[in-house]
Amino acid sequence: MTTQTLSKAAPGKTTKAMAISSEALSYAWSEQTTPIKFPDIQLAVGEHLFLQGASGSGKSTLLALLSGLAVPLHGTLGIMGQDLPGMSSGQRDRFRADHLGVIFQQFNLVPYLSVLGNVLLPCHLSARRRNQTLPTPEAEAETLLTALNIAPELWHRKVTGMSVGQQQRVAAARALIGSPALILADEPTSALDADNRDRFIDLLLGQAETRQTSVVFVSHDQALAPHFRQHLMLETQS
Repeated sequence: MTTQTLSKAAPGKTTKAMAISSEALSYAWSEQTTPIKFPDIQLAVGEHLFLQGASGSGKSTLLALLSGLAVPLHGTLGIMGQDLPGMSSGQRDRFRADHLGVIFQQFNLVPYLSVLGNVLLPCHLSARRRNQTLPTPEAEAETLLTALNIAPELWHRKVTGMSVGQQQRVAAARALIGSPALILADEPTSALDADNRDRFIDLLLGQAETRQTSVVFVSHDQALAPHFRQHLMLETQS
């Protein structure tokens, strides 16, 4: 069972372009497992969605589908007007590099790269992201790290020597660089104290507002819910 509050276009008004449009999505980890069924999502470009639910309700699985890291068993899924499941694996990788900023629950930082090297990685993988940095990739990386309270003396160190909270903020900066069209954030503030959590939320939603970036934000932290106009609750399926 799911509950949701997602906005719909008012009668007589022009329908906005959709960042996410899904219908009857389901996913199964194997032929022996019962498929997880997801509610339909219609998220307009520039809108922000707060996604919550108990462990096992499928939140991370839904983000994997939205990012193209997994393919649905059934249903349709459009991301920024593109048929994501209809793409090849390589095409999904390219689309994700160009258009999506993903904050993974386990961060997925590259251990042999410095802090700056990790933040700049999307700009090496995508010319589109690189060309959208303001004013240069290096300058934007430094601006993001400063805004997320990562001190300059840490920028050239490897991420393996950082605290979990610092690593989480580096992962957030990496997702934000280059103005991706859609941010998918899986528990991005779980390791942050209240001050750094609020700093991150202000940066994320401030940049999203300025750049018309859409956001799907997964969290157990109910204190963050008021920052988002749209909400989706996933409940554990029997």
